[in-house]
Amino acid sequence: MAARKKAAKADAAVAGKKGRATTNEAAQKLRAKNATELSDELLKLRKEQFALRLQRATGQAVKPDQFGKVRKNIARLKTIAREAQIKSAGVSK
Repeated sequence: MAARKKAAKADAAVAGKKGRATTNEAAQKLRAKNATELSDELLKLRKEQFALRLQRATGQAVKPDQFGKVRKNIARLKTIAREAQIKSAGVSK
């Protein structure tokens, strides 16, 4: 009986992850892009951040967790862009 419950929990955890990229997967996808694609993605995230702030200011329903997610995605993207810049310059740490 307990083994069946554990198996059901494991199946539910796997089913919950379907369709969502983990942070590692998202970072790998970003690392595969070139500098112009990264800057386009950064622009898209900045616009999304602005839209969220605008929605909050106008009193529209906004999910509060989206602010942090977008901010972290911007930081992740800027970090990867900086890593690529350092790599292309040939500078080592």
